[in-house]
Amino acid sequence: MFAWTVKSDKALEWGGVIGPDERLPWPQTTVMGVQHLIAMFGSTVLAPLLMGFDPNVAVLMSGVGTLIFFLMTAGKVPSYLGSSFAFIGVVIAATGYGGSGFNANIGVALGGIVVCGAIYFLVGAIVQIIGVGWIERMMPPVVTGSVVAVIGLNLAQIPIKNMSPTPFDAWAQALTFVCVGLIAVLTRGMLQRLLILMGLILASLLYAILTNGMGLGAPIDLSGVAAAAWFGLPQFSAPEFSMNATLLIAPVVVILVAENLGHLKAVTAMTGKNLDGYLGRAFMGDGVATMVAGSVGGTGVTTYAENIGVMAATKIYSTAIFVTAGVMAIVLGFSPKFGALIQAIPLAVMGGVSIVVFGLIAVAGARIWVENQVDFSDNRNLLVAAVTLILGTGDFTLSFGDFTLGGIGTSTFGAIFLYALLGGARRSNTI
Repeated sequence: MFAWTVKSDKALEWGGVIGPDERLPWPQTTVMGVQHLIAMFGSTVLAPLLMGFDPNVAVLMSGVGTLIFFLMTAGKVPSYLGSSFAFIGVVIAATGYGGSGFNANIGVALGGIVVCGAIYFLVGAIVQIIGVGWIERMMPPVVTGSVVAVIGLNLAQIPIKNMSPTPFDAWAQALTFVCVGLIAVLTRGMLQRLLILMGLILASLLYAILTNGMGLGAPIDLSGVAAAAWFGLPQFSAPEFSMNATLLIAPVVVILVAENLGHLKAVTAMTGKNLDGYLGRAFMGDGVATMVAGSVGGTGVTTYAENIGVMAATKIYSTAIFVTAGVMAIVLGFSPKFGALIQAIPLAVMGGVSIVVFGLIAVAGARIWVENQVDFSDNRNLLVAAVTLILGTGDFTLSFGDFTLGGIGTSTFGAIFLYALLGGARRSNTI
């Protein structure tokens, strides 16, 4: 599990990749871990804030969950587990959270999250026993490519609509993704592999010159960083089990399954290594991580699309990176100062980085179509891809009582159902 084959950065320069069972030397691996940590940090902190949870607990448990996932998958599946946005709506509905401060009813939400994790684990156990053949039949390349593309496209509205409140911020976003692009094409070696991190740092420096130096926009405020303590305990909470809250929160498991399935298919396509045999373990690992997080005050966790984007950009899929990122997240979970530093990054800069990362995810879906030579002259494939992309991008939502299935969920299960339905109709027509 911990025996990675060491490869030099020259393998990447020659057009190769660093596979899940390989790694760069530890100094480079550690820096790559920082990049993944930053890629997931914004969402992992934002989700608990929207639900009234302690963000430091969320960061801490994302690190713990990532290590649990690594162990449960025998170190074969590269993935970081961060706060799942799928829980936000149901947690707010179950607790009556008003939108500011600490959630006074966090206990009942945590109980529902723990139960959801337990169900998720059982789903994984069934998959591990029965196998993944039925999943392959339900999710051929046209479906998996569409779902992966939708993950990126569905997230597009976050940086575009929510992270550029002023015209200046929109220009700052553009400056940021241009910085990332220039580093991607003008640099070589590890600097190029760290294009997301380096782009963020360069864009933040230019932003500071334009705002703090020239007064063109809201300046970077580091007062919160100066005031925060270096080390401190986060605000842990205990779960309470309520039937009403559980019935609201537990069905989120269907979205977690869809997210994890799409993640594994995307990694399989990018690495060329068939990871289907680890799908049950991945579900169980995510389920255990969600139960552990919910038991101490953390949000439910899921495999992170942001990290797919970073892997697609760097062509480094080593699971060693996620071990280092997980350990760093645990340490940083006990550091309010680090949390304050990350939150001091300008919103527009984070938005520009998000545009790059989410776009790379969408392109990874198209890559699945190309590499598997999906035939779009076949109307079945054409309709499945077309409908899936619009459902996910438009955030098509269905409600079942108090449970809401959002764009990623409806597009994922819609793609599976539509592919099966059109296949059945075709067979009936030929009889």
